[in-house]
Amino acid sequence: MNQHSHSHAAFAFNRAFAIGIALNLGFVAVEAGAGWMVGSLALLADAGHNLSDVAGLALAWVAALAAGRRPDPRHTYGWQRASILAAFANAVLLLVAMGSLLWEAGHRLQAPPPTEAGTVMVVAAIGVLVNGATAALFMSGMKSDMNLRGAFLHMAGDALVSLGVVCSGALYLWTGWARLDPLTSIAIALVIIAGTWRLFRQSLHLLFDGVPESVVLAEVDALLRALPGVDDVHDLHVWAMSTTDVALTAHLVMPGGHPGDAFLAQVGRELHDRFHITHPTLQIELGIHDHGCDRVA
Repeated sequence: MNQHSHSHAAFAFNRAFAIGIALNLGFVAVEAGAGWMVGSLALLADAGHNLSDVAGLALAWVAALAAGRRPDPRHTYGWQRASILAAFANAVLLLVAMGSLLWEAGHRLQAPPPTEAGTVMVVAAIGVLVNGATAALFMSGMKSDMNLRGAFLHMAGDALVSLGVVCSGALYLWTGWARLDPLTSIAIALVIIAGTWRLFRQSLHLLFDGVPESVVLAEVDALLRALPGVDDVHDLHVWAMSTTDVALTAHLVMPGGHPGDAFLAQVGRELHDRFHITHPTLQIELGIHDHGCDRVA
């Protein structure tokens, strides 16, 4: 049995990607210009960081488009794994960016530079609006698609950083304590790293054909073994084809003979409803054969 169901939800976010990239490119220009005018190395450095965010959004968009390409004789599953690769790359980019922020903040704690608080606050406030609006574009898809979750986390993380800059700038104007800015940066970076680590771990797991979190393999095995007429189940494998599609293959030993298409269709529905498996392939066997696989479920 081969029941194939692809989700094309990522294409619904084409406009979101286009708007997000345009907004962030505009913000990079504003931030770099402001940094040049007031001689703020911090703003110029953050403009470079936001340029990497544009690259992250572009990467996620390209992956979403690639994942929707039709299969061909050389790529029989299409390019769906591109969405997993993009989620992993976005997690790595964000972790590297936050590591760089921690490094810079550590240096500034030792010798805090004077801050153009007013200009920095205005630019950071624009950053909150731009990054927050971009993150909101992907909010509805973040729970069902890891690639979209990566884009959301990237933008939400930057909005949080910008909000922290606004707050630290206001406190600096009030107290004059120069170490507020690096201390705030460190706190925000640690929060973002904690939130990104799960995306990094999940995407790396899926890259190595790990069983998705929505699936408990023992429960799948139990469901298949409980089917009428099934004496044994072997060669059971479950993996992610993309950030939204899960595949399964299994051999069902049914000595009574082939159960018919209606039976297989019902099993496919149960696998989809209980475990979100969208691409099940079941092989019916009449007796025990050489499994041909070291892993036996």
